[in-house]
Amino acid sequence: MNKIADNIWIFDGEAVSYFSLPYTTRMTVVRFADQSLWVHSPIKLDVHVLSHIKSLGEVKYLIAPNELHHLYIKDWQLQFPQACTLGTAEVIKKRSDLKFDDTLTEQFSPPWPDDVTQLLFTGSPAMEEAVFFHRPSHTLIVTDLIENFSENAFEPPKSWLAKFAGIIAPNGKTPLDWRLSFSFHKDLAREHVEDMIAWQPKTIIMSHGEVVYKDAEKFLYRSFDWLHPKEKRTEQNY
Repeated sequence: MNKIADNIWIFDGEAVSYFSLPYTTRMTVVRFADQSLWVHSPIKLDVHVLSHIKSLGEVKYLIAPNELHHLYIKDWQLQFPQACTLGTAEVIKKRSDLKFDDTLTEQFSPPWPDDVTQLLFTGSPAMEEAVFFHRPSHTLIVTDLIENFSENAFEPPKSWLAKFAGIIAPNGKTPLDWRLSFSFHKDLAREHVEDMIAWQPKTIIMSHGEVVYKDAEKFLYRSFDWLHPKEKRTEQNY
């Protein structure tokens, strides 16, 4: 457990295999004034994690932010049956065996305090992702929309594949295959990025890779430069 700021923590979990790459996992936990907990992309629930969670407050919200982040939701639901589970339409369709209490849509109205706001990042037929912003700490929370792995996270030849995909720090981006899927809706994607930049984040947490603790807005400009032709890739684009 690592404290990012007042009432927001990250938990790093074990790696899972994805396209033969060992993907580290990360969960973000926000505590509201009533001591209720908002849990983003739950990691594997073991005795150690459970102990820390109980020391922070009462789990009230479980978030499955895209169709790839659902592996441990059921275990958390069993442990915290009173919690409200929310996910994107894609993950709800994929995990019909799970009970979801609401859908993270573009018109979604959160049941939690306004400490955490959100948007649905759309424009790709491959996947949508719910992106969140913790207002008190100015922390942007993404899942796979940006991946920023340490240069030493993978051994060759897998490290070469990761570099080709554009997911190595300090220049992490949306993975290449997902970037390509926005080809016909880049205008929509740019609108979402503009909204994220308007939040003026100071910290960026992602599920996979190094947390960005400084120059967060500059990092966002760089991470999404693929939305513009090469000759127009400047920070002024947004």
